[in-house]
Amino acid sequence: MPERTTTRRRQLGAMMRKLRARKALTLEEAGRLVGVSKATISRYETQSGPVKWIVIDALCREYGATDAERTAVVRLAKEAKQQGWWSSFADSIPESMNLLLTLEDDAVRESHFSCVYVPGLLQTRAYSTALQKANEVPLEAEAIERLVDIRMKRQEILARPNPPHLWAILDESVIRRVVGSPGIMKEQLDRLLVATESSHITLQILPFSKGAHAAALGSFVIVGGPEPSLDVVYVDFHAGSLFLEKEEELDRYRLAFEYLRAQALDMEASSAMIHRVRKEL
Repeated sequence: MPERTTTRRRQLGAMMRKLRARKALTLEEAGRLVGVSKATISRYETQSGPVKWIVIDALCREYGATDAERTAVVRLAKEAKQQGWWSSFADSIPESMNLLLTLEDDAVRESHFSCVYVPGLLQTRAYSTALQKANEVPLEAEAIERLVDIRMKRQEILARPNPPHLWAILDESVIRRVVGSPGIMKEQLDRLLVATESSHITLQILPFSKGAHAAALGSFVIVGGPEPSLDVVYVDFHAGSLFLEKEEELDRYRLAFEYLRAQALDMEASSAMIHRVRKEL
């Protein structure tokens, strides 16, 4: 199953395309700079076949990549054949989630805006299970448990010695929508309150009183690499998922997130609102 084992290879190809485009070089011009063929550069960018990290390193230098960009891209090249922890769950993970997990595994920060449900990184097992049971396509109990196991395993990135910084902005509807049962929802709100005490998690609530806002069209995640140029926007919707990496796309979502941060309640007021909603259950 090639696609399941080359997710880092896919990300590497995307990064190499972006760096070359930034330098405004053709495939042939890029190849001449490091003594390889146009076909080799194309192959490196289209995720087909193996790569030599030494060539990737040389290309990064010719493209004018920053030290942080070059380090990150070369690491991708060296690890292109490595499987992540999620490879054992391959049969249960769609390709879009496979890519998200790879991006997340290397992330230094994540910016989430959620307008429907609690972000997966902050869900309790019971809440996540209730969501899977509400799927429009009924799932077997074993399949649900496997999907929830994946989500719980994914959360372990927040317990690493150097975890990514998670900044989550939740629409008020997220904390008011009772998923599963009042008891399940209380437990979930308690989990959010615990999260607000973490030094690497920032949690804000965007109240109804703010009216229309910068992301009225839906939820999104900005997965941050070691350099802003390596950021990727992940948008999940009913028909599938999108990964956006063009600078104009990134700028639009970054600006939207900045507006949302400004419109949302501060951390103290957000915690107070979660407490109030919990009492109402």
